[in-house]
Amino acid sequence: MDVTFLGTGTSTGVPVPTCTCDVCRSTDPKDARLRPSVLLRWDGATVLVDTSTDLRQQVLRLGLMDVDAVLYTHAHADHVFGLDDLRMFNWRRGGAIPVYGSAITLAAIRRTFWYVFEDVEAGGGKPLLELHDVDAPFPLCGRNVIPVPLRHGRLPILGYRIGGFAYLTDVSAIPEASYALLRDLDVLVLSALRRRPHPTHLHLDRALEEAGRIGAKRTLFTHIAHELSHAAVAAELPPGIELAYDGLRLETA
Repeated sequence: MDVTFLGTGTSTGVPVPTCTCDVCRSTDPKDARLRPSVLLRWDGATVLVDTSTDLRQQVLRLGLMDVDAVLYTHAHADHVFGLDDLRMFNWRRGGAIPVYGSAITLAAIRRTFWYVFEDVEAGGGKPLLELHDVDAPFPLCGRNVIPVPLRHGRLPILGYRIGGFAYLTDVSAIPEASYALLRDLDVLVLSALRRRPHPTHLHLDRALEEAGRIGAKRTLFTHIAHELSHAAVAAELPPGIELAYDGLRLETA
């Protein structure tokens, strides 16, 4: 499976509008972070995890021509506001795109993008989506996808495991039962917002603790705020743990 990081930033992205901190003024391209999403490819299938606010820019940057499915972690703006841009892929594929998420997430998407799901004039067109409520493992394009229950503050959200790869973003806590779903990982992607504690996200030290407990062969941190310089933090991290960055590609089982 090929994994491409389309965006590794937070809801504001980096640089942050109106901010003049060192990271926001950095010339290091690894400090420039679009809103969070990854693209997964296997056996000819192309699957998005979330449709970030920056989806159009991410798609153009990558030259992406098709999307077979979308996995949603939750329905906050930075993870869903690119949904309308999926219609371009509808036109190319000539049909609806299957979308997967928890019942809470899909209900929120229906509210936010009401015009997509109600019988109203289409104007310039609207996405065609098949919503699938998931709370247990399910088949997708020849692979088994395992939803991983997580907490984002008080909000229940999902991570996803496919083979030896798991993507857990916007995490503040991992329920005890979910650790059993994260055994024997080759690659773990885990959010690490900043150095200071945060009420709805893991900060760097807590993310390191969780990475140590899960014990993946390789861990990459994402959903990174402008308080973390890529070069400075990368130099501090222990072996097997690193910061992801926009455009990073890797292969895993």
